[in-house]
Amino acid sequence: MDPLGAPSQFVDIDSLPGWNGYCEADQPDSHKTPVEKPQLDVRSPFPYRKDINAKIILWKGNVALLNCTAIVNTSNESLSDKNPVSDSIFMHAGPDLKDELQKLKGCRTGEAKLTKGFNLAARFIIHTVGPKYKSKYRTAAESSLYSCYRNVLQLAKEQAMSSVGFCVINSVKRGYPLEDATHIALRTVRRFLEIHGETLEKVVFAVSELEQATYQKLLPLYFPRSLEEECHCLPCLPADIGNSEGEPVVPERQIRISEKPGAPDDYSDEEGLEADLSFIGSHAFARMEGDVDKQRRLILQGQLSEAALQKQHQRNYNRWLCQARAEDLSDIASLKALYQTGVDNCGRTVMVVVGRNIPVTLIDMEKALLYFIHVMDHIAVKEYVIVYFHTLTSDYNHLDSDFLKKLYDVVDIKYKRNLKAVYFVHPTFRSKVSTWFFTTFTVSGLKDKIHYVENLQQLFTAIPPEQIDFPPFVLEYDARENGPYYSSYPSSPDL
Repeated sequence: MDPLGAPSQFVDIDSLPGWNGYCEADQPDSHKTPVEKPQLDVRSPFPYRKDINAKIILWKGNVALLNCTAIVNTSNESLSDKNPVSDSIFMHAGPDLKDELQKLKGCRTGEAKLTKGFNLAARFIIHTVGPKYKSKYRTAAESSLYSCYRNVLQLAKEQAMSSVGFCVINSVKRGYPLEDATHIALRTVRRFLEIHGETLEKVVFAVSELEQATYQKLLPLYFPRSLEEECHCLPCLPADIGNSEGEPVVPERQIRISEKPGAPDDYSDEEGLEADLSFIGSHAFARMEGDVDKQRRLILQGQLSEAALQKQHQRNYNRWLCQARAEDLSDIASLKALYQTGVDNCGRTVMVVVGRNIPVTLIDMEKALLYFIHVMDHIAVKEYVIVYFHTLTSDYNHLDSDFLKKLYDVVDIKYKRNLKAVYFVHPTFRSKVSTWFFTTFTVSGLKDKIHYVENLQQLFTAIPPEQIDFPPFVLEYDARENGPYYSSYPSSPDL
């Protein structure tokens, strides 16, 4: 207890600024770039909700000092872990806490258990055990960490608590990557508030100075504070955003029993089931499909039905997508060779490919293919266009036809159906000839979508200049070749 007349060391959460009013100056540059105009037809899966944001507080400080209904303690299975969060909670709560914990007889990973707060300002302490992280068991760790946050929130709901103060459950001691864990924490809280928002008034994320930057960076993805911020953060969301409750989607667990087992092959639930089963095992028996060698032979003989071919292609694509989501592709992402920018005159998403940024001979092209799938999977669900800058490329940058054919064969049908145009900027005679041969003899359905753009003025008839982030060298080249009237158009500072 504080000495009589001395100011309390505890912090009333009502005195802390909410996320809606969080200081913009503290935000990372990646989320401060203004968006010209929010595109309301392309909404984030975590849309701007002022009412939800009003419940969120990000605070740099000691969770043990929060004056709220309950705070969260991260511990081990015997609830005796020695870490900075637990040590502070034990010190401020007093000796009675240790006695009560002995009655709980431990806590399993992912569970949440409740004790009184004793000498804390918080009325209760919710104890939970985060997972130990090993990359080979990443899926299990993700599910366990989700369970920690979900079970804490569920317990708060059942006990009619009005506020909860979270520490960062994934302790350094347990080796969980901070950024990965923060994604799970934020999206789980967001989804819970969407469904049960009326049960909680405040959720505080109490972080250390080391953790603060990561939370500042990722909070706008899940709790955007405006339509502009929502639109700007959409491309930054990870491929796996969990299900409707924020739980990680584990492909191996996506088997469902069809409500109409006797339905014909074209029944939609049956197709969904086929897609789900595609993730099970790697051999024909595990996937519950026919003899693979026989199917390949039938394909060669032209005897396999179109529907069966499509299902087989979908299974193949799902395997590539699953690998793309699991692989570390940061080295490919750092090339800045593929990125989303604005929209064209028809409101379609514009994707930019910068040929000069693709060092074909120096990178793993299979990882490049995985990165393309990782970035494009959620883009291709709606109509989109590609702007390819061939500007100042050399043989060192040219993708060969075998790679392009493999990419075209691997990607899902939605990529081809929703691709409405490819704007080939600054083509050479050689590149035009190569493209003609490729679209005529190697792939079908692409030739009519190719538009050669000799200068940027032609491009602006289809896409407003403010909707494209230009690599600076493209602007310089075009100004030199076609006149200096493009210099005022935006360029991408990262390229």
